[in-house]
Amino acid sequence: MNQIQYISDENNNITGVIVPIDLWREIESEKETAYLLKSETMKKRLLKAKTRKEGIPFDEACEKIGV
Repeated sequence: MNQIQYISDENNNITGVIVPIDLWREIESEKETAYLLKSETMKKRLLKAKTRKEGIPFDEACEKIGV
């Protein structure tokens, strides 16, 4: 965590931070998960997906959605 840099104004008030991109992505992911878990429907879907054993290959999924 010592890679975090603080940005301050002329009065030494902290106005921002610079964080390593890996930490930022982790924070974003946690926020997105917390947002999704606020919905009972999404919470059930995420928990079901977490334990799902069957699936289709990534390339096939992309083809099905036209990507």
